[in-house]
Amino acid sequence: MAELNPTEVRKQLQQLAENGDIKTQLNILRISEPIFAPDAGSQNSSPSKRRSDASNLDNPTPASLEADLTHYKELFSKLRFSYVEQVTKEKFLRAIVGDPPLVVGHNENVEMETQLAEVKAELRARKEEVRAMVEEMEKTGRDLANRYKNVQLQMTQLSSLPESIENLESTIAELREKQGIDSDKASSQNLPLPATLSLLSEREAELAALDRQLAAVQNTLPRKTREAEAVDRELSVLERRKTEAVAQAQEVQRKKEEGESDGLVEMGKWYRSVQEALNNLVDVDV
Repeated sequence: MAELNPTEVRKQLQQLAENGDIKTQLNILRISEPIFAPDAGSQNSSPSKRRSDASNLDNPTPASLEADLTHYKELFSKLRFSYVEQVTKEKFLRAIVGDPPLVVGHNENVEMETQLAEVKAELRARKEEVRAMVEEMEKTGRDLANRYKNVQLQMTQLSSLPESIENLESTIAELREKQGIDSDKASSQNLPLPATLSLLSEREAELAALDRQLAAVQNTLPRKTREAEAVDRELSVLERRKTEAVAQAQEVQRKKEEGESDGLVEMGKWYRSVQEALNNLVDVDV
């Protein structure tokens, strides 16, 4: 099958839309034509035929079809009543004016009632069949209407599809051109299947090693956290001692600059003299 050009397909769709052939080709079977468009002779010979105001020959709608169906049901009901009335009158008059007159007895009435009951039962069965057939036709009609709407939606999407195909083709061409330019930069993307599988195995092995290292680090993390907390506590104690020592040194330096004596120098001299005296007593040279 030859490949279709999107541009040609779009032109054909536009031409069909302009000529009105799309609706003709995709139109579902119009069941209203036997009612709305019969032969010319039957139109002239049917004065009781009626078209509802909502009906449209070219584009019948479900509402117009339902209105006409209701009208024809009422019309046929009246015609049936008139037919039964006329036939009954005709038979009665023939029975009266006949020679000899037709006299119906009781037995004949009973037999006629029996036949009438059978005919009525058959008529009810036929009516039930017709009702089921009408329901099936209505269901089929709704299904066909939904399918027709889907076809119209798909036609709308199809009209915009060639342009999308052209855009995609141009994008693919640009990507292929870019891939040809960047082939040297991304040589790993153009590897054959065996080399790609080998590279994939290496990457998976590296990933597994990283996972093991991460698991080991996570296992040692609680112990390292406790050690860091202990070091922080010791550091805080040392910082406090340092602050106290600096404060004491600053205080001593201030007192020296101001000439104040805190007793430490005198105490040191006294300790020195006591040490010299003791050394002299025990003859120990320091």
